[in-house]
Amino acid sequence: MLRKLYDWTMGLAAHRHAIPALFGVSFIESSVFPIPPDVLMIPMVLARKARAFVIAAVATLGSVLGGLLGYWIGAALMDSAGQWVLTAYGKEEAYHQLAARFAEYGGWAVLFAALTPFPFKVITIFSGAVGFPLPLFVLTAIIGRAGRFFVVAALLWRFGPPIRDFIERRLGLVFTVFMVCLVGGFVALRYL
Repeated sequence: MLRKLYDWTMGLAAHRHAIPALFGVSFIESSVFPIPPDVLMIPMVLARKARAFVIAAVATLGSVLGGLLGYWIGAALMDSAGQWVLTAYGKEEAYHQLAARFAEYGGWAVLFAALTPFPFKVITIFSGAVGFPLPLFVLTAIIGRAGRFFVVAALLWRFGPPIRDFIERRLGLVFTVFMVCLVGGFVALRYL
């Protein structure tokens, strides 16, 4: 089953609509979607090595613009839906404590979430909810997302065939590590 999914993803990565699809996935991942754009970006770079940096730029642009949607969701919906959720879970005090810490370290939090498997959408929405300065949010999101996507693209551009061979020979292991990182990001969210 993993082999069929991998082959399908590689076929999609080489499709003529792969770039718009990557933009869309990157956009919605930064505000609502739980699957990171790396799932599509990595096979795209492996399938079209010469376009590695264009692919990274598209992922970065989509992710930062999606982050602005997440920021808006936090800013526009916190007083209504967000407050209701906090009250329902008895987390109003925890929210205020976290918001105070975020005011001090928010730039680092945005950068951390942009660079790692930590769910970026959580920080984008939270940034809007606490009124984190929008120019600083945009700057750190660009630096973090570009750093993440361009490093991945550069590594795949430079070492693509051995990486592709490794992925194809150890597909189960790669999938397991990916899932551990994805779930680990959500677990870190719960306990941080």
